[in-house]
Amino acid sequence: MMQAEDKRVSRIRRHRRVRKRISGTPERPRLAVFRSNRHIYAQLIDDLSARTLAAASDAKGEVDGDKSAKAKAVGLRIAEEAKKLGIERVVFDRGGRLYHGRVAALAEGAREGGLHI
Repeated sequence: MMQAEDKRVSRIRRHRRVRKRISGTPERPRLAVFRSNRHIYAQLIDDLSARTLAAASDAKGEVDGDKSAKAKAVGLRIAEEAKKLGIERVVFDRGGRLYHGRVAALAEGAREGGLHI
């Protein structure tokens, strides 16, 4: 059981280390990704005013397919929301997780939707 706790602590430590260097602005918000075992969530965050500008997730069950396909759809949806707000460029915050699997699929979907990461 201790290994799971070590993994969680390591992820949080990695996330803190990355967050020291990246920050979202109104012109270039932070695209923050949260991945649970079942779902994936994405938010566009302006850290200067501490506001969430847009959010998307697969929790409502609108997309069929495997988890990676759902993550890609969430990326497309967040890119669509960003375009409505006039946002083209974002800073990608992977939440201390590896850029692999669902996290990479979400980023790929956001790029296909027109966001520059």
